[in-house]
Amino acid sequence: MSRTAFRTCPLCEALCGLELTLDGDRVTGVRGDAADPFSKGFICPKGATLGSLDGDPDRLQAPLIGQVEAEWADAFEAVRRGIRKVVDTYGKDAVAIYVGNPTAHSIAGPLYGSAVIKALGTRNVYSASTADQMPKHVSSGHMFGNIMAIPVPDLDRTDYLLMLGANPLESNGSLCSAPDFPGRLKALRARGGKLVVVDPRRTRTARLGEHLFIRPGTDAYFLIALVHTLFAEDLVTIGSSHLDGRVTGLDDVRALAVEFSPETVAPITGVPAQTIRTIARDLAGAERAAVYARIGTCTQAYGTLASWLVDVLNTLTGNLDRAGGAMFPKPAHTPVYRTRHRPYTTGRWTSRVRGLPEVNGELPIATLADEIGTPGEGQIKALITIGGNPVLSAPNGARLDEVFPALEFMVSVDPYLNETTRHADVVLPPPRPTQTPHYDLALLGFTVRNYARYSPPSVALPDGRPSEAEILARLAVIASGLDDGGPEALDELIIGTTLAKATEMAGSPVHGRKAAELRPLLEGTTGAELRLDLMLRLGPYGDGFGATPDGLTLRRLRDDHPHGIDLGALEPRLDEVLQTVSGMVELCPPSFAADVDRLRAGLDEERAPFVLIGRRHLRSNNSWLHNVPELVGGSNRCTLQLNPADAAGLGVAAGELVRIVSRAGTVTATAEPTDEIMPGVVSLPHGWGHSSPGTRIHVATEHAGVNVNTLTDEQEIDPLSGNAIFNGVPVRIAAVLEGLPG
Repeated sequence: MSRTAFRTCPLCEALCGLELTLDGDRVTGVRGDAADPFSKGFICPKGATLGSLDGDPDRLQAPLIGQVEAEWADAFEAVRRGIRKVVDTYGKDAVAIYVGNPTAHSIAGPLYGSAVIKALGTRNVYSASTADQMPKHVSSGHMFGNIMAIPVPDLDRTDYLLMLGANPLESNGSLCSAPDFPGRLKALRARGGKLVVVDPRRTRTARLGEHLFIRPGTDAYFLIALVHTLFAEDLVTIGSSHLDGRVTGLDDVRALAVEFSPETVAPITGVPAQTIRTIARDLAGAERAAVYARIGTCTQAYGTLASWLVDVLNTLTGNLDRAGGAMFPKPAHTPVYRTRHRPYTTGRWTSRVRGLPEVNGELPIATLADEIGTPGEGQIKALITIGGNPVLSAPNGARLDEVFPALEFMVSVDPYLNETTRHADVVLPPPRPTQTPHYDLALLGFTVRNYARYSPPSVALPDGRPSEAEILARLAVIASGLDDGGPEALDELIIGTTLAKATEMAGSPVHGRKAAELRPLLEGTTGAELRLDLMLRLGPYGDGFGATPDGLTLRRLRDDHPHGIDLGALEPRLDEVLQTVSGMVELCPPSFAADVDRLRAGLDEERAPFVLIGRRHLRSNNSWLHNVPELVGGSNRCTLQLNPADAAGLGVAAGELVRIVSRAGTVTATAEPTDEIMPGVVSLPHGWGHSSPGTRIHVATEHAGVNVNTLTDEQEIDPLSGNAIFNGVPVRIAAVLEGLPG
């Protein structure tokens, strides 16, 4: 008999509600949840195939030891022995951990990933953050004192949106959770607003508005020229806005921008000087405006400067923390009483081989291969990966593929035997999506409306099958070396510690109460549910353990709002999120000002004839979804896009092979000439290259493509954030002559 279940889609940052039709434990239909107040029935091709992903026969159903199925108890014991042997022999820093992008799309990853890291006690922590959004965290850390205080564009109320390095019609948005991004952009235009997209490609998003080509890696020049124009033409409005008296460093920013006039940067950006001036005037003149930039601006040589300048512009125009501008969401699970004013710092330690500074407790993924492959004191001997595939996603991932066999022990938490996990001694597969509860602890901090939704499992776990939370909690216990009490003891420790701190903190809804009297009030059938209930009760909409009787609890969210709850439009809350020592927006952090010297020197650098950028597909998400038959093929192809004039100059026609060469490596791909990419720029999609032996991803292998990160250079990073550089990579292009090897 068929039945219906509702849940949040776990495949991207849009947080769309889904309505699932199930026959027993098998998904037979997926459509958008029309009753979800945030997504309102919107669904994309990825979400529509959740049933195929859930029932993928290549998903691992049991743990592997040496690629042979094993019992869970034996697998955890093998992990305990492997980790303990390395720690006892070489010390705790000999164990590294890599946390991948999928963990942000789960409840278990944010709840237990940090516990694993803390239990390990290692400085060798790596994640997808330094291959993605770390510049935004660093920018927010310095400007606002809070790495999670990342402003999002108030899409539903803005009149003017300037977008750089983002293609939400295909990515569904990033660090800006907005179901039906296309509909929201169309609504912007329908109400008389304007969308300007700055991108080296004329993407599907760019076609909705005014599009400007820009040379990859030069966004910071374009942005600082806008800043220059605002000052030069007396368009800065801080003094007459709600930000008056709440910002420091204004004169310093003015001085930095003096040398970067539109005329100075036009030759390097490819954007005409008059166009830059017009955009600056329009931005300042709009009643409500926002600047939004994403992965294309983060993953370049000046990623942190570009991220910083985005919020400088939002601040200078008076649009930071105001309706229709760039605002700070208020997630239901995050208390607002924990504001601490302290300096934001990086570089508390450095990597062993290259001396790269720590950022937010992590080292750059670009140096993981160095730390594994370089002998000496402190060499990494064991690795834990959680939900990641760095062989495909890290810069020069081929080096990781080469050095992983040198590890003495490796354990991976992953549903597939893929290009990375094929090297693992033990693989611990999490359950299927339908067997897993869902609450977006990470992503609800970036929504364009305040919203919350909890999805209980749609399908029960088989007896003896640990949940994803239990797998990670068990890893944390093993990493601690104690093995006392199991995951339940870990949850109780965290709950007890959190309650004790909350009762002691002024402004907390439970200040002055006894933790022992609060613990019995928590509800949930698992440790993860108990902890989520705790967070919701202490959050800004919570019941405060009875202090606000009609406030939010997990039970109310689950039972009274199964389709999610709309908690209202974004509201100004700058004072709640600011954690700088001054209590003000620090507009000109000294390290950023110093890095402008590098930007200035770059004006005179010689330009490569071709530079490489990545691209997104609507029917893909990194390397996750290439094993879903419905999503491979069609427009979702691994081709090299290049401008027709460049193709003609190379003597290459559509469908012919081209060789792409960088300092790091060489690949051969099929040419796809298109006038949607600017001359001198070529593009390969991210997440392909499924040709490694020993994997068990049959559909992906049949549509292997090539790995763009064979070409990206792990030696080149953004120095302020340690972020990898995936856009603006210098390459050489040549036709592959018929009859000759490629």
